Amino acid sequence: MSEKKQHAWLTRHFGGELRDLELFDRALTHGSTGKADYQRLEFLGDRVLGLVIADALYANFPGEPEGRLSHRLNGLVSGEACAEVARKLSVGELVSLGKQARDDGAQDSDNVLGDIMESLIGALYLDQGLEAARHFILAHWEPMMTAERSAPKHPKSALQEWCAANNWKNPEYAVTRKEGPPHRMRFEVTVTVKGFDPVSAEAASKQAAETAAAKAFLEAYS
Repeated sequence: MSEKKQHAWLTRHFGGELRDLELFDRALTHGSTGKADYQRLEFLGDRVLGLVIADALYANFPGEPEGRLSHRLNGLVSGEACAEVARKLSVGELVSLGKQARDDGAQDSDNVLGDIMESLIGALYLDQGLEAARHFILAHWEPMMTAERSAPKHPKSALQEWCAANNWKNPEYAVTRKEGPPHRMRFEVTVTVKGFDPVSAEAASKQAAETAAAKAFLEAYS
């Protein structure tokens, strides 16, 4: 994407007069280019996102205990959720990648898109302040936040409780396959409960694959 189109995209989605365009350029630059990349901005944006989402959850769900709020928060700040927002905004078209990373499809990787989304939030926070970052985050995350009024139970917790309720042994998780380049790694995790056939699932991180495997197990047997 040309510099002019990139500027138009940033102005359209972030509004106002952006002061430091180099900051946003860095937020969109992957380490495979050999240039200054997004990692420090991602670190900052991750914390800003967490603060804004935690504050909104605290206000919107006054009757919920800490555990349920944490479940909501973990889902909303996950790499998958950030990548979902990035795809809706066509962020992949903006990312600067080295040739190998582009050939490997990094512009559509959950890991890369999620990281870039957080780095853009970090850049917006530095350039425009917390209120601008809050406005952007709530505009794009609030629909996910309010879509399910009751806090979803984490699949791993649900599976653990299901086993306990039926006097079965705790589920065991094992990584059964790992493949792909570092920026597009895929993990397969198999969950086993004695007395049942194992169930496997894959995702872009070990934690996400464990969650997917637990969910698939419950769907198959509970």
